[in-house]
Amino acid sequence: MAEVTFKNVAKRYGTVSIIEGLNLDIQDHEFLVLVGPSGCGKSTALRMIAGLEEISGGTVSIGGRVVNGLPPKERDVAMVFQNYALYPHMSVRENLEFGLKIRKTPRPEMDKLVNEAADVLAITHLLDRKPKQLSGGQRQRVALGRAIVRKPAVFLFDEPLSNLDAKLRVAMRAEIKKLQQRLRVTSVYVTHDQIEAMTMGHRIAVMKDGRLQQLGTPLEVYERPANVFVAQFIGTPPMNFLDATLDAQATTLVGDGFSLPVPQSLRPVTAGKGNLKVKVGIRPDNLLAPGLTTRGETAPLQTKVEIVEPLGNEIIVHSSQGTNTLVYRLPPTQTPEPGNTLAVGVELDALHLFDAQTEQRLTA
Repeated sequence: MAEVTFKNVAKRYGTVSIIEGLNLDIQDHEFLVLVGPSGCGKSTALRMIAGLEEISGGTVSIGGRVVNGLPPKERDVAMVFQNYALYPHMSVRENLEFGLKIRKTPRPEMDKLVNEAADVLAITHLLDRKPKQLSGGQRQRVALGRAIVRKPAVFLFDEPLSNLDAKLRVAMRAEIKKLQQRLRVTSVYVTHDQIEAMTMGHRIAVMKDGRLQQLGTPLEVYERPANVFVAQFIGTPPMNFLDATLDAQATTLVGDGFSLPVPQSLRPVTAGKGNLKVKVGIRPDNLLAPGLTTRGETAPLQTKVEIVEPLGNEIIVHSSQGTNTLVYRLPPTQTPEPGNTLAVGVELDALHLFDAQTEQRLTA
């Protein structure tokens, strides 16, 4: 068993707090993604698992064993770094063997482990090359192989794809996910790319300013973001927000130049909250062009087209609505001209409501 547990974990440099009160349970065999903007503490959390950062408070456990005071070599983890961290003077085979030699692994077993890893990663034909003779994707495979041969209890990935081009990142995302499913090793993956988080993780943990904002499956986090930050961070294009006030009866959302009824599905959430200032969240996919089939009750919203971004299979439209900015998708057959006014349909059952002051999701 290789669960990883953070219990009230803190990391401070003097008076500067990097992480405060982190509580997180990573299940055995799970692929968990830590995601958030630069400086949110996600890489620091990963390095505390590895033993590369000291823990200022709380405990980190691996497989039920508190590892706060253990050196990295005794934690049974393997880490894949952003810059690959390969030894340039060694061949691929020697890079793969390095950790095994330190452990004094017998040569027959070492050869078996290296050959198995090379076969899994399709790098057998590269074993005699030096890192400088490899492409970025091949170097990343070697870095993965060096982790695999150790057969660790936990894999740690620190933004391993950020140095690759866009096409290769997509391919390597699939490779890493396939590898984790095959090996079934508990894995913690750090990224600032929410697309990586959504496509790779069994669950994702969204962080901001050293604090956990939400933990859940990709679908849970996307469909029910806990607060405005998570709603903005997860999803491409990001969620739109309209500033509004609930009327006295808490049945209508009133804002700058618009009025939207609160759908029956959200009435339990708004009950008793009359006159509350809220942020109305609308995903771009829930703003529909005229004539498109709706998936429920809609209300019209007048928008002024500002910028049009053609992407081939769809159009991304940036528009204004009063003092608000809205982004939505259109089919390429309905490309509007900048300056045009377009009435889009708001799918009311897909609205997200947040308290404007606390920025937390409204709940019943």
